[in-house]
Amino acid sequence: MLRATVKLCCGIAHDHLRRLPGLKITAVAAIQKDARGLVARGSCCLPSKIPHYIQKLMGKETAACPEPAGDVSPSRFSSVDLSYITQGETALQRALSILQQHTGWQAETMLDAGAAVSSAALPGLGKVFRAEVVLAVPVARLHRELFERIEQMPQWNPTLSRVKVLQRVGTDTLVTHEVTAPSPGNLVGQRDFVSVRHRGRRETAVYLVGTATHVEPLPLQEGCIRAESRLSCIVLQPLAGDPGRTRFTWLLSMDLKASATALLGGWIPTSVINRILPQSQADFIKHLRRHLSAAACP
Repeated sequence: MLRATVKLCCGIAHDHLRRLPGLKITAVAAIQKDARGLVARGSCCLPSKIPHYIQKLMGKETAACPEPAGDVSPSRFSSVDLSYITQGETALQRALSILQQHTGWQAETMLDAGAAVSSAALPGLGKVFRAEVVLAVPVARLHRELFERIEQMPQWNPTLSRVKVLQRVGTDTLVTHEVTAPSPGNLVGQRDFVSVRHRGRRETAVYLVGTATHVEPLPLQEGCIRAESRLSCIVLQPLAGDPGRTRFTWLLSMDLKASATALLGGWIPTSVINRILPQSQADFIKHLRRHLSAAACP
């Protein structure tokens, strides 16, 4: 009876889950958790192999994501862990929708780093900046630096003073705390961000998304204003015909919040924000290029 019910539910949800593979993993985790709980309580109606059967029934995505070592495995995700995965997947789907939007973008400038920047005002996000550039580095290298080695970012990016991974949820989701370095003139003051970072793949492209989240207990940092990343998405795609180069696309929307030292009585003018955010993208790309070039030298 349970198998029949699960088949029915999975059949109904199949189309939605196929489009949202991260949610499929989340669904599997939730079903596994409940099923194993019944097994542990000695239910005579539930075979111990049901969780594996459900995993097979739901598709190949879960098998393609090996369970990490230790206590963090899909069957042991807490409700908070599952919420982080869902936040990451929701941010990814939102980013994919924006990337498919080809109208409404206005050219901003060609930055020092050679990146073309455009912007669009989008409902729920405000102004979103999109930086595009081609980097002479393969996708795998960039992916490693921007996700797997994220805590080392301050070593090559002087705009950051600290990046700490607060929690790893499975293999594709991180909860991070980043603190910016003091800026010249302290125009906007130091900011810190608490974010969910999530990794997704579509064909040959890698998507690294981030969005603001809340972690308890994580007090405000002295001297910092708690800002929020509404949406960040870096797309790494091998250049057609040249896999040693990567098309780098970055969507960015932030709420920098008010600062007691900012202009105009404590609020940051929109004109300042619209200058700071694309410039921060240019600076990041410039520092990333310099770091990768230095690492490539013998």
